[in-house]
Amino acid sequence: MIRTRPLFTLEVAVDGLHLAGGPPGAERRIGDLPSGRFAGARLSGVVLPGGTDWQTLRGDGAVLLDARVVLRTDDDALIAMTYAGIRHGPAEVLAAIARGEDVDPASYYFRITASFATSAPRYEWLNRIVAIGTGHRRAAGPVYEVFEII
Repeated sequence: MIRTRPLFTLEVAVDGLHLAGGPPGAERRIGDLPSGRFAGARLSGVVLPGGTDWQTLRGDGAVLLDARVVLRTDDDALIAMTYAGIRHGPAEVLAAIARGEDVDPASYYFRITASFATSAPRYEWLNRIVAIGTGHRRAAGPVYEVFEII
């Protein structure tokens, strides 16, 4: 049995998509992640500018995520966060998301796995964990509930 405990809620802004294209069924788009916020019982802070989310649009309608962001905690520690994930669901739900509509998170699948790297002594435990999360796409960007696997 897998046990988890809450790590934080992560909200990330997405500022435009660069449509790089690619072969049919594996098209790429890259989203700029200029800001955001994370908050949890053990760490909270902001997402620094410069993050990106490299997405692969599969032929079956699923979107694969490959994101990298830098978190700055409220006590000024820097943490590199990488996460990979997948989002898929009924075509009408995905179309509503693409139009910027708020849809029920239970109506589609949006999951991530995350890992961290830091030299900050207070948060070095993050270097040795794996985290998972559930996502919800809003017009301004995704919101993730992130959990440490214990």
